Amino acid sequence: MLLISVLLLAGVVFYREIHRVEDPVGLSENRALNKAGRSAPIAARPDTAAPSVLPPMSISPRLIEVPKPELASQFLRTWRVSGSVICGALREAGIEVSEWKAASMRNRNYECYFQRIYERDEVRPLSSTFLKVRGNEIGDILEIRARIVGPTTDAKGRLAPAVLHIFEIIVKQACWRDFEETLEAIQNLRNVEYERFGAYLSFTREAGSGNNFDFVLGLKATSASQVRTKAYFSTDRWLATNPRNVSANFILMDPLGTPISANCAQ
Repeated sequence: MLLISVLLLAGVVFYREIHRVEDPVGLSENRALNKAGRSAPIAARPDTAAPSVLPPMSISPRLIEVPKPELASQFLRTWRVSGSVICGALREAGIEVSEWKAASMRNRNYECYFQRIYERDEVRPLSSTFLKVRGNEIGDILEIRARIVGPTTDAKGRLAPAVLHIFEIIVKQACWRDFEETLEAIQNLRNVEYERFGAYLSFTREAGSGNNFDFVLGLKATSASQVRTKAYFSTDRWLATNPRNVSANFILMDPLGTPISANCAQ
């Protein structure tokens, strides 16, 4: 009986050893599961995603709305008055300027002009004033030019008030207030070449002539910022209304004390 008991015990031990060698993975998994059961429980993953750290963004309507052409003059140098209006203002001031009309038949260029010859010889004028406002059929001004030959001056060498008044009206009708400081140089017949923010004014003594002067006023939008701004406010691009539909009145006084009314498109 003792021998039988020893043999049975030895068989059981031998059977267990065989199964432990044949299934090492299962034994390892059992140990891992037992160890995991004794460790601390893992926190459950939330079902909802964590909120974004970026705040919500809103787009202002001003960034996407069509630009208002009446505001263009705040960012872009433009003619704020039409050709017909500035010609009419000159006539109202007593300057015999022609009507704003086509330069010739089958010509889309429009203009008004003034010319007065005070003195001349057999060949050429010795003292005269010439003015031309040039533009297109819809009234846009392209350029204003003037020429003075042998201007009349006072005892201090200053330009006669009647001729100076022409330049005062032109500059003030343009409603470019920063250009008004050039009037003093014109009055004293000094050369001045003035260019600011896409516009230019030139009043210079003619080369080779001691007493002839040329005047030019116009737009010069050549900088990249001016070109981009002009394109942004283009009525052709946005199919917007004509900016001349909105206007504002300015009452200015010239040195002679005569009011100069400027009806400037915004």
